[in-house]
Amino acid sequence: MGKIGLFERLKSGLNKTRDSITARIDQLIKYHNEVNDDLFEELEELLILADVGVNTSIQLIDQIRNRVKDEKIREAEKVKDILKEEIMRILGYNEEDFILKSPSVLLVVGVNGVGKTTTIGKLAHIYQNQGKKVLVAAGDTFRAAAIEQLEIWANRAGCQIVRHTEGADAGAVVFDAIQAAKAREMDILICDTAGRLHTKKNLMNELEKINRIIEREFAEAQKEVLLVLDATTGQNAVSQAKLFKESVDVTGIVMTKLDGTAKGGIVVAIKNELDIPIRFIGVGESMDDLQPFDSKSFVDALFDDM
Repeated sequence: MGKIGLFERLKSGLNKTRDSITARIDQLIKYHNEVNDDLFEELEELLILADVGVNTSIQLIDQIRNRVKDEKIREAEKVKDILKEEIMRILGYNEEDFILKSPSVLLVVGVNGVGKTTTIGKLAHIYQNQGKKVLVAAGDTFRAAAIEQLEIWANRAGCQIVRHTEGADAGAVVFDAIQAAKAREMDILICDTAGRLHTKKNLMNELEKINRIIEREFAEAQKEVLLVLDATTGQNAVSQAKLFKESVDVTGIVMTKLDGTAKGGIVVAIKNELDIPIRFIGVGESMDDLQPFDSKSFVDALFDDM
């Protein structure tokens, strides 16, 4: 699928957020016409409502105020351009950063219900389409039907799977998957993990154990830990990210269900508050609706600039 096709999907997926943020910003600018304190206050309020987060919203407004002053800007219309530039600065240009060598292992973590298993299926699809040999490991042995669900996605993506029975030791599944990945000369191993054990401590201990197995058994592989977050949960996603970051070295975020929320500003809050790069975003249900994150395309789609 070409760049334009991807952009149109992205734009369509961000409809709710765009209607919520951009339309209101445009109204605000028309109403004020000139830059003043009321404009800044109302703009800050709009950003907070879009789940950009209080700290990040205040920071953005401070940056805009400083630039307006330094650049002697009077027209309210120009504030929108500065806002876009400052959001882009926070998000960074990381679309080219995430290149996987062979072999690589992706440890996919996140609480139940965020779309973790679906995301693994879509990631497998992306890499299979790039001509890579992909193996998935059904490491969520605790949730009923998680293994079968992952098997369905693996079949759709056309990739291989290593699975044990429900209730098996997740570490053993990952161990076997690593041996299989080596023996079959796979390019990418994607490991599912549990999203809920009885306590947070149990869950984090389980992830740390799997992490140690990967480091010990697959030291030669490029290792990435992708945290899947549900955009519709808003600020709760920030709390989840902080929790996982404490236990495993999260190297990237996959933000799902952006098409289901008017609060897509959470993407900006996550990147700013945790400084973890956004690697992929989900803007729909189909296989091709998980996209590598591109900050410029995201901001352009958000502000309807193409």
